[in-house]
Amino acid sequence: MDMATDVATALERLVGLIRWLSPAGLSLTSAATLATLDRLGSCRLTALAAREGVTQPAMTQLIARLERQGLVVRAADPDDGRVVHVQITGAGRDLLADRRAARAERVSGLLAMLSETDRDALVAALPAMNALASARRDD
Repeated sequence: MDMATDVATALERLVGLIRWLSPAGLSLTSAATLATLDRLGSCRLTALAAREGVTQPAMTQLIARLERQGLVVRAADPDDGRVVHVQITGAGRDLLADRRAARAERVSGLLAMLSETDRDALVAALPAMNALASARRDD
């Protein structure tokens, strides 16, 4: 349990770091939703809500905002008009790329302040961090 507590505490601190690293103008939920659509392609709105851990009405509102900004498009399923599919647009992909570049620039500055040993430890931990992040999504 101590290890789980230590990991959870470190993750909380990392969430704060992610907020600081992220450019203004897009909520973390919006950015995460765009990243999911970029990674997975077209998604059912209900599945997207479940994946991002929000209610279906909240995801509907979020998608409406992103659609007004030209970052996603919605389409009815041709086989079932009640089902809505959401897909990221080119503008959405461009925005994600810009946000990732801005974060990478900030991270680069932080990494430069760390010792080589700490930088190597971070690189060595990347596969485990990715596995942990994927474990929730792959079940």
